[in-house]
Amino acid sequence: MNAIYDILGVPFGFVLKLIFNLVNNYGLSLILFTFFARLLMFPSSVSQQKGAAKTQRLQPKLRKIQEKYKGNNQKIQEETQALYQREGHNPMNAGCAPMLVQMPIIFGLIGVIYNPLKYALEIPQEHIDTLVAAVKELLPELTKNSRTIQLTVINQIGELSGLIPDQVYSKIVDFNFTFLGLPLGETPDMKNFSILWIIPILSGLTSFASSIYTYLKQKQSNPEMYKNPTMGCMTFGMPLFSTYFTFLFPVGIGIYWTASNIFAFAQTLILNYTHNPKKMIAKLMIEETIERRSREENLKHAATLRNK
Repeated sequence: MNAIYDILGVPFGFVLKLIFNLVNNYGLSLILFTFFARLLMFPSSVSQQKGAAKTQRLQPKLRKIQEKYKGNNQKIQEETQALYQREGHNPMNAGCAPMLVQMPIIFGLIGVIYNPLKYALEIPQEHIDTLVAAVKELLPELTKNSRTIQLTVINQIGELSGLIPDQVYSKIVDFNFTFLGLPLGETPDMKNFSILWIIPILSGLTSFASSIYTYLKQKQSNPEMYKNPTMGCMTFGMPLFSTYFTFLFPVGIGIYWTASNIFAFAQTLILNYTHNPKKMIAKLMIEETIERRSREENLKHAATLRNK
């Protein structure tokens, strides 16, 4: 897993470094990076919106299949898959694609957060190795987790003076690895309440707001799918997952995740305006009608040619 973090950390570290050089604030850099990441995912979100409209448009046909083969689940599944194949539609893409796209970003960002000396400050590797070796010797109880060693170096840099050139040492000392007073390298402790809990709480609340909005929109536009129990599980399950997730990683990852929830919610509002589901369904119906009439005309033309 560490190899994945290291590999993906290189390109994301480069982008984050460019942003950091512009704003000179690491926490703000994470938020702007999140905005950049969301822009990258916007095409997949548009595709998801179109896929959801397509799924909704196919609901009447799916109901006919369920009524026709009632009691024969295998036949229902076969006919449903055949319908999706004819329509060129994969309903899984509507729900899973954004998450699948986001996971490499999260892995890359974890690699960056855990290695600020390398990616943010661009400290030469030889100096990093020297500092890491020293902090392991001086504070073995704080370096059991190999992934967080660079964070320990930053927190304990006062104990490591004289090991590296003064210019490099000053660069680390002056580095502000906090955001609004929150240490970006520390992980919230689920068992002990602290100010760091504010990040998981915000993460859960922002996810819940987005889920409720989506749930109400789904209820309005597609009552049949709204009755599906999985909708309720997603509505309340995702905020709980979002809260739990941000207890597992440093505050910097939690800030990314929370900002991602906020930008995702804003993106949903924008897409519901620019790609309104009802308008998209109406467009699909028109396209299907045109396609059907075109097929009918082609069949008639072929029949006329055969009769000549």
